[in-house]
Amino acid sequence: MSQLTQAITRAVSPAIVRCELTFVEREPIDHAIAVRQHEQYVSMLRSCGLEVLVIPSDNRFPDCCFVEDAAVVFDEVAVITRMGIASRRGEEVAIEQALSSRRPIVKMEAPATLDGGDVLCLGRKVYVGLSKRTNDEGFDLLREVLTPHDYEVKPVQVTRCLHLKSACTAVDPETILINTRWLEPEAITGVRAIPVPDDEPLAAEVLRVNGTLFMHDGFPRTRELVESLGVAVRSVDLSEFMKAEAGPTCLSLLLS
Repeated sequence: MSQLTQAITRAVSPAIVRCELTFVEREPIDHAIAVRQHEQYVSMLRSCGLEVLVIPSDNRFPDCCFVEDAAVVFDEVAVITRMGIASRRGEEVAIEQALSSRRPIVKMEAPATLDGGDVLCLGRKVYVGLSKRTNDEGFDLLREVLTPHDYEVKPVQVTRCLHLKSACTAVDPETILINTRWLEPEAITGVRAIPVPDDEPLAAEVLRVNGTLFMHDGFPRTRELVESLGVAVRSVDLSEFMKAEAGPTCLSLLLS
């Protein structure tokens, strides 16, 4: 993907307190704090030169602020997903409306399911997590859409966390951060895999924006590790979203 210029985000619904959970115990989420943290996240995106569209929230969908799962966006096309849990289906309508003037659209149909959090892009290589939320049919459709555009699409089994990007994300097209307790480094081939410290297991999810990494500010050891590679890091407090099994990639769709 070329230089990023735009981001799509969605405001936080008060219903987030009833968000879907798979791997973590439910903790109270403070909606007011989540709203402030989201505003800070949006400000950070804007400070990196991105034009940010903030879609209104929808109280029917507790998880609607996690826009990453509703679409997978490439320079050539946007795939509107059919998310892997029924309670979230319908969130994608507003996302499709926002993307329809920006990209050609392909819509995923049943029986395919895919969450955008299961899609890791490293240059022209696209790794797709086969998880509780993404099935073989979702993988096959994404591969069918992307192969004509010269992307190589590969499956990765995900069994120990919610999404592939819960376990690993890109520092750059040749380097990933990875939680090796959730995913074997060999699952992502041809890259340098940097394990996060054992006491910061959620730190493997970072968001790369034009060469700068966004990460939750509760991971000082991982920040030090990344900065030792010569990578610029900016921290943002996402504590309320982490209670919802979410991190910095979940809250935006990035476009060039």
